[in-house]
Amino acid sequence: MSQKVEKPVLSGQRIKTRKRDEKEKYDPLGFRDSVITGLDKCANDFEAISRYLDGAGSKLDYRRYGDSLFDILIAGGILVPGGTLSQEGEGPYKTETCIFSSPDEINLEIMKSWEQVFIKLMRRYKYLEKIFQDEIKTILMFVKYFTPADRKKLSVMVFLWISNNSIPFNTVVVLNNSHLVKEHLALDFLIDIFKWWRQDKGVASLHSAIKKYNIESHLMSFIPDTKQSHAYFRTAFQENGLEEILKLYNDQHQQQAKKELQTLLSDGLQENKPMREIITELKEFATRELILEHETVCIIWTTVMAQADWNKKEELVTDQAVRHLKQYTGLFSAFAQNARAELSLLLKVQDYCYSNMTFMRAFQKIIVMFYQAEVISEPVIFKWCREDYNVKGKMMFVDQMKDFLEWLQNAEEETDSESESA
Repeated sequence: MSQKVEKPVLSGQRIKTRKRDEKEKYDPLGFRDSVITGLDKCANDFEAISRYLDGAGSKLDYRRYGDSLFDILIAGGILVPGGTLSQEGEGPYKTETCIFSSPDEINLEIMKSWEQVFIKLMRRYKYLEKIFQDEIKTILMFVKYFTPADRKKLSVMVFLWISNNSIPFNTVVVLNNSHLVKEHLALDFLIDIFKWWRQDKGVASLHSAIKKYNIESHLMSFIPDTKQSHAYFRTAFQENGLEEILKLYNDQHQQQAKKELQTLLSDGLQENKPMREIITELKEFATRELILEHETVCIIWTTVMAQADWNKKEELVTDQAVRHLKQYTGLFSAFAQNARAELSLLLKVQDYCYSNMTFMRAFQKIIVMFYQAEVISEPVIFKWCREDYNVKGKMMFVDQMKDFLEWLQNAEEETDSESESA
């Protein structure tokens, strides 16, 4: 039986690692030093900056150090928590060839030259687009620590980057930080973005972009919850010529308030609160949120009608609707105190009956019931009949009301005759 003889091993033998298997050391400071050295040679020549960044991408690892690259181009060095520049390393930690080193007196043409630097860089290295979008969110969280002048410069650039689709508009929502909101820094920065946009592209373009990205729904989150802050919010928009955007906010705020009013009523009805208590709560809320009576009475209609499980048979649903609505005539009457509110309610009934097939023949009985309960008055019914506020099903509903309208007309004429005789 043969024995296996071990082969001799040379002592001190070194196993050479393949270069491709070596893990490269993470060295953002070395990357920073290289970039700063290259940028410093370019000074304020934007064509030279773009040429340098284009060529350096083949030597420097942009994919790995992309966040540091954008920090350098914006702030001049690598940003660390607290919004300051890292001073580690032996080389110069800051370059003057950056956005924050541009003149404090904003020159839009210079800022647009910087915009082109970023566009060319990300067009050449597409993978930088995602890195850039993420890093901007981080940089925006540092606005508290930047100087007022640097915040202005950054707000201009954010406007330019949003308008050229380098970053989405909703990136600004990251400013919704309790400290930034409390000190009005988030709101001021946002208004600066709006102001530069209005100045360069016009308020119509700004309005369109805000609507497209639903930014108006986020505006409330930029306001500290105090009356003084709400006044500051309105004043800031008005002083900067942004009344059109303020209107968007007000519309959004009103929509939210109306939803809350509807929830308040729905909860009150489900909890079987006394009607007087419900009316008081609704009036206080509507007054506070500036919801007008004609808007409130329509919300009441929608909410009340949603409370019932309606019969699917047309011949039965009419009587069911009248019985159901009679329970709430006091509620409707409390908010139908003027002709506009009465007409709005009548039109709401018309729209509902037209849109819900089983209610087509219920219109006349509902309106007569509201008339008898003194919710909708005679002059308003005649006004609705004569004028075309809503043509949907109008002729059919007028035909339904024919006998009642004739009765009203005759009663009115008899009243006039009695007055003349007296």
